[in-house]
Amino acid sequence: MQGTGGSGKLLAKKLVSEGYVTLRYDKRFTGEHASENLPYLIGNISMQSHLNEVISAVDYLVGQPDIDASNIFVLTNSEGAIHALNYQLQSQDNRFAGMILTGIPGRSIMELAESQIAALLDGYENKDELMALYNESVADFMAGRPVALDPALPADIEWFLRGLDNEVNLPFSRELWSYDTTEKLKHIPEPMLVMIGKKDLQVDWEIDGARLQEAVLPEQDVTFMYPDNANHVLKYEEKPRDELNPAVDGATYNLVDRVLDTDSVNAILEWLLLH
Repeated sequence: MQGTGGSGKLLAKKLVSEGYVTLRYDKRFTGEHASENLPYLIGNISMQSHLNEVISAVDYLVGQPDIDASNIFVLTNSEGAIHALNYQLQSQDNRFAGMILTGIPGRSIMELAESQIAALLDGYENKDELMALYNESVADFMAGRPVALDPALPADIEWFLRGLDNEVNLPFSRELWSYDTTEKLKHIPEPMLVMIGKKDLQVDWEIDGARLQEAVLPEQDVTFMYPDNANHVLKYEEKPRDELNPAVDGATYNLVDRVLDTDSVNAILEWLLLH
C-alpha cells in the first residue's frame, strides 16, 4: 500500500490534546527496525508472540509516572482488535478497563478474505473459476499442505497467497485465519465500543456488525456505532458507498492527505468520557 496510514498518530494527537496519555508501538516485523528483526522472527511469529508484545507495552505504560494501572483503555483497529481481545482473555494483571474496537471483523479472517477477493474479481468473466482456484489454495494452506498456485490466478492474488504460506508469517497466519472474534467478545466483562464505518471496504458494517451484535450477551456493556462516512482506518470518505472500488479506493485510504472522520473521533471521545 502507498502511504503510512497515520490514523493511529492522528488519533493519539487528538487524545493527547484532550488530556489522555497514549502509547503506540511498532510490531516487530514493521517499523524502522523491521529488517534487522526479520532474521529472528522467521518461524517465531504467532498469536503468542503478539500477546507478548501487548503485555510488554502495557507493562511499560504501567511503569511510567502518574499512570493509573486500573484505568488503561485500548483503542484498536482491524487485526489489532484480535490481539487486544486475546490479551484481555488471558491477562490476570493490568486488564484493560475498557476496549474500543474499530474495524473489527465479525467473521473469521478466512471468510473475510474470501469476500474481499471476490470483490477484487468483480468484472472478470471467469470469476467463478478463479474463486474456485483461490479456495483450493486456501484449503491447502489451512490443511498445512504446500499451497498450489494455478497460473490462471491474477498476480496480486498469487502474491497474497504466497504471503500466507511464507515461512516468515507462520504459524501466525494460520492461527489468525481461524480466530473467531464473536466467540471471544462474549467473554469480556469490561465496557466496549465497537465501531465499523459504513464506508469500510475491508469489514462490512452490516454483515460483521450484525454478527458481533448477535454474539454479545444482554448483561454486557457494549456500544455499537457505524459512522456514515468512515473508512476502515476511520478516515473521512467523501465518495458515496456504491461508488467505492475495493481495488482502487481500498489502496488509497491511508494516503497522508486523508483526514480522520470527525463523527468517529467525537464518538470515541464521548464514549471515553462516559467510561
